[in-house]
Amino acid sequence: MNEKRYLKWYNKIGYGSGDIAGNVVYAFLTFFVMIYLTDTVGLNSGIVGTLMAVAKIFDGISDLIFGSLIDKTHTKMGKARPWMLWPYLGCGVCLFAIFAIPTEWGKTAQYAFFFIFYVMLNAGFYTANNIAYSALTALITKNENERVQLGSLRFVFAFTTSTIIQAITFGAVEHFGGDAAAWRIVAFIYVIIGIISNTIAVLSVKELPESQNEAEESSSAPAEKYTIREAAKLLIKNKFYLLILGVYLLTQLYSAFTGVGTYYMTYVLGDKGLMGQFATALNIPMIIGLLLVPTIVAKLGGMYKINYMGYAVATVSRILVLVAAYAGSVPMMLVFTAVASLGMCPLQGDLNAVIASASDYTYLTTGKRIDGTMYSCTSLGVKIGGGLGTAISGWLLAASGFIEGGVAVQPDSVLTMLNVMYLWLPMIFCGLVTFLLTKLNVEKANRELLASQKA
Repeated sequence: MNEKRYLKWYNKIGYGSGDIAGNVVYAFLTFFVMIYLTDTVGLNSGIVGTLMAVAKIFDGISDLIFGSLIDKTHTKMGKARPWMLWPYLGCGVCLFAIFAIPTEWGKTAQYAFFFIFYVMLNAGFYTANNIAYSALTALITKNENERVQLGSLRFVFAFTTSTIIQAITFGAVEHFGGDAAAWRIVAFIYVIIGIISNTIAVLSVKELPESQNEAEESSSAPAEKYTIREAAKLLIKNKFYLLILGVYLLTQLYSAFTGVGTYYMTYVLGDKGLMGQFATALNIPMIIGLLLVPTIVAKLGGMYKINYMGYAVATVSRILVLVAAYAGSVPMMLVFTAVASLGMCPLQGDLNAVIASASDYTYLTTGKRIDGTMYSCTSLGVKIGGGLGTAISGWLLAASGFIEGGVAVQPDSVLTMLNVMYLWLPMIFCGLVTFLLTKLNVEKANRELLASQKA
């Protein structure tokens, strides 16, 4: 018997396009905020890193709050879509402000300006938008194959956007004058693109009626209400949530340190134009692979094996990237970067479906549905992993003696540190993700629970 389908092709494409908006924020910040702050504004990388780390304290609190609020929201638009739509306007304002720090102000005022808008963006508006966007996967379809398709399409848009941003940003900034005003113009353009794509994504799908969800899941009474503390306890009891959170943290740390590529290309390889080539090698194989993930998952009958096997390939490939770098072969670095990216694509494509399965696990073990709170791991992992990675990057650069202000040559200690940050740490993170994925067989756990309940 064929599984019920809930979505048309245009619903899936529309939903996926929402990650254009998400990566206008994420990719722009990850790859360019630090080099903008140090080389254009002239701020100290160590102080900036500390401010980012402090901001993560607020992030950890806000994720559970917004996840719980989404679960308790009941509007004509649904539970998640309102939280995806309106907060993005705040994302746009904050993103523009971060890249519009007044250059005539004193350093203390500039640090404060950056910190305020960075916290507002990450702990507030981006959290609400990102959790809502991720939670929609479970709220607009109950079909697991459609969930995998949504995840794949979403990340096709995400990596396409990231590739374009990495490839054109330096050139666009130079085109507009290469100064602080140029960064403001580029940020404004990205904000407008983000607002348009986010709005399209929200209007492209509709959430399933809550009464339908309840009817399909259980013939019992509607789920009980619960507090944020109770929701947190439910998450902690779900070992798969903790594993997914760990995976998110490590993959975002990986992304943050590959984001050091802006410095690595500029100061180690001596050609920041290579940023576009490495972005292409990183993202194009990912995009191609993501288009194949739904078919592969459907044929294999699950996500578990393809996820950990793919990351095992990625880990070996990152080792070879390191070997090629020390051998002085940029072409081979590009080749192995592409192979590593291909190995990562199954997890990127089906991770939302894995989270949905983890939410099902909570429902099967507790009788409570907490989709919004469950998807807090996406925002929590993205922000803490990515933010902490960027913060640590700042600390390491400062510790190595990095010279702010856009100088042409950095000390040898800085070049050594950039090799560690861009080559060694991503390889280590890949290996750790592979280990966690060997433990993340939530599909098997759900099947066993369903079988025991029918017995």
